[in-house]
Amino acid sequence: MNVNERLAANAALVEQALKKYTAEEDVDFAAVLAAERYSLLARAKRIRPTLVLEFCRMHGGSDEAALPFAVAVEMVHTYSLIHDDLPCMDDDDLRRGRPTCHKAFDEATALLAGDGLLTRAFGMLALAPVSDKAVRDAVAALSRAAGSFGMIGGQVIDLAGEDKKLPLDTLLKLHANKTGALIAVSAELGCIAAGLARDDARTRAAREFAQSIGLAFQIVDDVLDATSDTETLGKSIGSDERSQKTTFLTYYSAEEAINYATEVTQKGKSALEGTEDSTFLLALADHLLNRKN
Repeated sequence: MNVNERLAANAALVEQALKKYTAEEDVDFAAVLAAERYSLLARAKRIRPTLVLEFCRMHGGSDEAALPFAVAVEMVHTYSLIHDDLPCMDDDDLRRGRPTCHKAFDEATALLAGDGLLTRAFGMLALAPVSDKAVRDAVAALSRAAGSFGMIGGQVIDLAGEDKKLPLDTLLKLHANKTGALIAVSAELGCIAAGLARDDARTRAAREFAQSIGLAFQIVDDVLDATSDTETLGKSIGSDERSQKTTFLTYYSAEEAINYATEVTQKGKSALEGTEDSTFLLALADHLLNRKN
């Protein structure tokens, strides 16, 4: 399979699991459950779950072990998007090619749907057929990556940077946390699902690879926000400029930014040098660098 075919196969596997684990109904909770599924099951690349699956496979683990971790990561990612789109944050109307959760439902329901997905995610970790230590390691890793010293911390810097220019090193810290932390922990969770310790050299290499491609992903995102169109991206464009946010285009031209992303991608790929069965992950890094949406 080429990269697109394998991404599609992984996405189908993950979406089947997402539907399975969110199928329970309760008439009294119908609105929030519908809002959770509306955002969670929307068309998406499923890059983070793919990293969980692929790193687990690369290190000899099974999809059965990895899938609950992959679902957990996607729940956290989707919750972050729901909250990021709220009026008190980025106030966006379009996500994954359709109205954002608070537009399709209402602000309070969207807020609770995000809360619900975040809470569900940690229950998902406990369902993985792995050792108790692996579950504990997964909880520790995901909570750190999603919390105040990870994704939320990055969002704090992002909000504080509206209407003023952030220093480049602060911008790098912002995206290492807001975008990079969840991408990096996805690779780490794949290693944990395969039975590796968090301090294993192979787990460290996985984090380094994923952190690098996460930064490259954000650089490309900044370029696409300024140069692409809403139909192609499936979300609003020009939002960074409207919010007067510091982006990589504050410091680089579009061409320079892509060159920087290329350097970062190569650095990430070097972390997997000599690793068996890394062909797809290396190809995925290039695929994300050259993406158009």
